[in-house]
Amino acid sequence: MKKVWIIFLAMIFGLVIGVYLSPLISKDNLYQQIKKFDKALNLVIKNYIEPVDSHQLVEAAIKGMLNELDVHSVYISAEEMKRVTEDFQGSFEGIGVEFDIINDTIVIVAPIPGGPSEALGIRSGDKIVKINGVSAVGMSRSEVPKKLRGPKGTTVEVDIKREGVKDLLHFKIIRDKIPLHTISASFMVDGTDIGVIVVNRFAATTHDELLNALRKLTENGMKKLVLDLRNNPGGYLSQAFLMAEEFLSEGDTIVYTKGRFPEFDETYISSKNTNYTKIPIIVLINSGSASASEIVSGAIQDRDRGLIVGETSFGKGLVQRQYELGDGSAMRITIAKYFTPSGRTIQRPYKDKDKYRHLVGRFDLEEGSYIYDAYEKIIKQVQNFNEKETDPAKKIKIDSLPIYYTKSKRVVFGGGGITPDYIIKSDTITRLSVTIRSRNLFLEFVDKNLRKKIDEIKGKYPDFQQFNRNFAITESVLEEFKQLVKSKGIEIDEQSWEKDKDYYATYLKAQIARILWTSNEFNQIFYSIDNQFIKALELFPEAIKIAKLR
Repeated sequence: MKKVWIIFLAMIFGLVIGVYLSPLISKDNLYQQIKKFDKALNLVIKNYIEPVDSHQLVEAAIKGMLNELDVHSVYISAEEMKRVTEDFQGSFEGIGVEFDIINDTIVIVAPIPGGPSEALGIRSGDKIVKINGVSAVGMSRSEVPKKLRGPKGTTVEVDIKREGVKDLLHFKIIRDKIPLHTISASFMVDGTDIGVIVVNRFAATTHDELLNALRKLTENGMKKLVLDLRNNPGGYLSQAFLMAEEFLSEGDTIVYTKGRFPEFDETYISSKNTNYTKIPIIVLINSGSASASEIVSGAIQDRDRGLIVGETSFGKGLVQRQYELGDGSAMRITIAKYFTPSGRTIQRPYKDKDKYRHLVGRFDLEEGSYIYDAYEKIIKQVQNFNEKETDPAKKIKIDSLPIYYTKSKRVVFGGGGITPDYIIKSDTITRLSVTIRSRNLFLEFVDKNLRKKIDEIKGKYPDFQQFNRNFAITESVLEEFKQLVKSKGIEIDEQSWEKDKDYYATYLKAQIARILWTSNEFNQIFYSIDNQFIKALELFPEAIKIAKLR
């Protein structure tokens, strides 16, 4: 009997050893590859004609390794990690100002509310000409944060030129923690019961910010909601789940993930009914809406909870996990795919990384309604496409379309982003307007030509609603703006100018609102000419019908 037990234990021991040693004796074993890399690195360090930076070589090797994987598996240097951490923790440490560069000078667009600069009386329009006694004129946009940011409690001294003040003003600013908000704007559409929340990314504070915005809008009479996720690149999956949970019913699956290993398989199910479970909702998306944005919009679409409006989303259905590398750097590795409640992955083909980055593979369809008859419309578009396409390899096979069904059996598509229920193309501005905006001439004009009138405007319109309803940029102001544009050597095509005149007037008005109030008011004004937003407001009857809310 004793011999039997010895044989049995020996077999178990052999199996265990085999499991652990089999990778080491395989043709592609990890140990041999590490030895190979170590040898190559040492050969370069010892024999290369010039001294080499081993740290730089290792970083390049890691980047090269990850480049062999998918486009979202990336290396993040220690320096980049500081910025990434700030972005996703929702705060940074500094003096608390929004700034821009105009004619080589740092101009304060606005002090951040509650920050140390606001507390000291630094104003919009102030120009920073020295930092710690050294001239700041000519400093690049990327250099400015390096000079102004720093650990909480440390001091930075700035000299400021203020309009109407002869001498420079000297400020000694003690740096503090400054919030980085993930909700860009939240407001009520004037004269309606529709609230709007604009989310720019999914970071650690997003759900808390969402609850705060929802509470305030509800207090102001919100009965319907537009959730704007356009150009939101994503972020924390957990925050996407928490956001979607606010609008879906208890027991609803929001998203699930599947990886190569079972430990990466997770299912996220709503565990509560909230005050917002029955509110009519429209979600705005476009080609810049990715990852977490697609999780939220996909869940709302699959559960027939609301209406998805705009343009087809980016198409990123891969989940990354971040691993620290010990020196402040990290790498993100794709560990799983995520799936919407209907079982669809919206990930586009990504083997050709250049095509992937250029949005190839999205179901970028024609403008119109796809709420009830998506299948027939898309089949017709595919047939039209195939008739025009001369390259057989590029023709789309209809029987291979990834078809899925929502809770009420509506057809939705996977594999190419989230296709909206109602496609509305974004407005386009002329090349002239793109040039004007890229040269930052709107802010420069307000700073040069309208700054002296700011106090007068504030006195005439003490609150934003009065300003928004009654203030308008006049023809004479637009003519002054045109002269500034011309003075910068930009040739004006009159047809383009007339086409975008409303855009110029609205942008200038929004810039004034940003100076007088915050970026929240800036956004509110700019939405007044947002074609996708305006048309979305008309679709609430369909959103109510889809969600069976009456």
